Amino acid sequence: MKKHILKYIIVFPLLVSSVSCDFLDVVPDNVATIENAFSDKYNAEKFLATCYSYLPVFSDPWINPGLLSGDEVWFNEEVSGGWVHAALIAQGYQNSRTPYLNYWDGQERGTRMFVGIRDCNIFLENINYVADLSAIEKKKWAAEVKFLKAYYHFWLLKCYGPIPIIDENLPVYASTSEIKTYREPVDEVFKFIIETLDEAIPDLPLAVQSETSDLGRITKPIALSIKARVLATAASPLYNGNTDFSSLVDNRGIALFNPTYDQNKWQLAADAAKEAIDICEKAQIKLYDDFKSKNVHSDTIMLELKLRSIVTEKGSPEVIWAATNYTFSNGYQRMLQPLLINVTNANPVSQFYASTLRMAELYYSKNGVPIEEDKEYDYSNRYKMRTAITEDNDYVKSGQATAILHFDREARFYANIAFDRGTYVLDPTYYYVQVRAGELATKRNQGEFSATGYFVKKFINPNNAFSGNSYFSNYDFPFPIIRLADVYLLYAEALNEVKDAPDEEVYRYIDMVRERAGLKGVVESWNAHSSNPDKPKSKAGMRDIIHHERAIELAFEGARFWDLRRWKLAEKYMNKPIQGWNISGRNLDFYKVVTIFTPQFEFKDYFWPIKEEELIKNPNLVQNLGW
Repeated sequence: MKKHILKYIIVFPLLVSSVSCDFLDVVPDNVATIENAFSDKYNAEKFLATCYSYLPVFSDPWINPGLLSGDEVWFNEEVSGGWVHAALIAQGYQNSRTPYLNYWDGQERGTRMFVGIRDCNIFLENINYVADLSAIEKKKWAAEVKFLKAYYHFWLLKCYGPIPIIDENLPVYASTSEIKTYREPVDEVFKFIIETLDEAIPDLPLAVQSETSDLGRITKPIALSIKARVLATAASPLYNGNTDFSSLVDNRGIALFNPTYDQNKWQLAADAAKEAIDICEKAQIKLYDDFKSKNVHSDTIMLELKLRSIVTEKGSPEVIWAATNYTFSNGYQRMLQPLLINVTNANPVSQFYASTLRMAELYYSKNGVPIEEDKEYDYSNRYKMRTAITEDNDYVKSGQATAILHFDREARFYANIAFDRGTYVLDPTYYYVQVRAGELATKRNQGEFSATGYFVKKFINPNNAFSGNSYFSNYDFPFPIIRLADVYLLYAEALNEVKDAPDEEVYRYIDMVRERAGLKGVVESWNAHSSNPDKPKSKAGMRDIIHHERAIELAFEGARFWDLRRWKLAEKYMNKPIQGWNISGRNLDFYKVVTIFTPQFEFKDYFWPIKEEELIKNPNLVQNLGW
C-alpha cells in the first residue's frame, strides 16, 4: 500500500468529561460511561476515533499557524480580520489574556490538546478490557493511540516549549496539590515523546491493510518519520544549547531549558531519519515522478505539472502522512486560484491567498543557485522590465513585459507561484495571468484580490478547470503533514551537523530532491554558477544551502513557520517588511515594490503565552519569557 493518510470517517464526540477545577485535571467524572465505551469492539473503535479527533486541522489556513502565521503568504486587509487567527499571529497580535490558537486549553480556535492526551490515556488504560477484540488488534490500536499521545505532546512543545507531561491520568481521589501540574524541562519532554513513539512503533503495520476500513490509521512509516522530525527539532538551536531561556525557572528552582549544546542530538536525528527512509522504501513510498497529462506538452511544462502534482495528486506515493479530516477542498483552492477567464456573473474564485515577494525571490535561478549568488543572473535589475520572446512562452506570455525576476528561474518557482503575465496550465488548457489594475485577476468583489500580485499555484491540481462561470476543483486532496522529500532533507541536515564537513551522503539526499526538480547537484551547481563556489564544502555553507532547499521544496506546506523557529532565525525574517507589487497600478505602474505590512517578531514570540487565567488557577505554571 502506498497511502498513509490520516482520516477517520466519523469523528465522535467526547465520551467522558473532566472535573472543572483545573484544565489539566484529567480525572474522569463518569466511570460508568467509560466502562460502556470499552464494553465491545464497536464502542472501543468509537473511542479510538475520539483520540484521533484532536489532531490539528492541518489543511485550514485560518487555524494552521504553519500556513498563515509566518512570512510565506499574506491576506489582503479585507479578509484578515478577527476571525483569521493565524494571520493575527503573523501581524503580532498574540497575547496572554486571550491567546490565539490556544492549544493549551482549546480556546480561540485551538484544539484541546490536553483533553486529547487525557482521552488517549483513558483508551490505553481500558483497551485490554474489550472482550471481543483480538490480542493483535489491541496491540495495534494501543500503538496508534500511543503515537497520538506522543504527537499531541510534540505539538504542544512546539507551541509552548516546556509543558506538563501527562503520562497517566490522575485517580479520582487525587489531592488538590497533585492536580496542580508543573511544566517539565524541554529535554524531559522530548525524551518522553521519543520513548512513547518507540513503544508504539513495533506494533504498527507497515501499511494499512484495507483502504476501505483502515485508511488513515497510523503506520510505521508515519511514526518513524515523525520521530525523525521530533529529534531534528530537539537537536536544533532553539532547544539544543539555548542560553537565551536560562532564566525560565519554575518555583521548584528547576531550569526548563538546558543551556548546554549536545552534538549527539544530531546523531540521534540522523539515525532516526535514515531508519524512516529505509522503512518508507519497504512500504513503496518514493519521490513522485510520474504525471499523466491529457495533452502533449513541452518538457518544460511537463516538469511544472509534475511538480504541481506532488501533493495535489490523490494517493501520491511520496506523501507519508496527510490529513483528510478536512481536505484541501474546492473552497480552499478558490482562495489560491487567480481568475483566468472573463465572467458575467459573480467571481468564481476568491483569489486572496497571496505569496509574498520574499518567497518569489527565494527560489533558485535556472542554474540551481540563489539568484543573488548566480553570476549570470541580473539580480540588481530584477525589478526592471523584460519582454518575453517565443522561447519564454512556457513560463511567460510571448510579447508581454514582466519583471526580470520572473525569467530564468527554476521549475519549482513556476510550479508554485503564479505571477502577472505568467503561463498557467490547467491541463490541457493554457491561460495567462493578468493582475494589473482593471484586469482579470484584480479585485472584483470585496476581499477578493491578491495583496501582493502573486498567487500560490502549488496547491492547484493541473486537472482543475474553468468552464463558463464555474471553476471546477474536482481534485480535492489530503493536505501533506510529512512527505519523503522532507525526511530526505532532515537526514541531510542532521548528517551535515554531525560531520566536520559535508560528504557524499549529505549531498546525495539533497541532490535527489533537486534532481526531481530538474536541477543539477549542489556541488556541480555552485561550482559552475555561484559567486561562492566553495559554499557546499563547509558545514556552515551546507547548512545554509539545506535551510534554503527546505524553504523551497516545502514552501507553503507549513514547514517554514516551524523551521525558522527551531533554527532561531524567525527574528531575522519576521521583522522584515512584507512586500509585493503595486496592485493598484495600471500597465507598468504595477511593477513598483510596495510594503504591505511591517511585522514585529520579538524574542518572546518563539513560544506562545499560557493564558493568564490558567496561571491564576495553577501557580505552579510559570509563564513563558516576555509575556
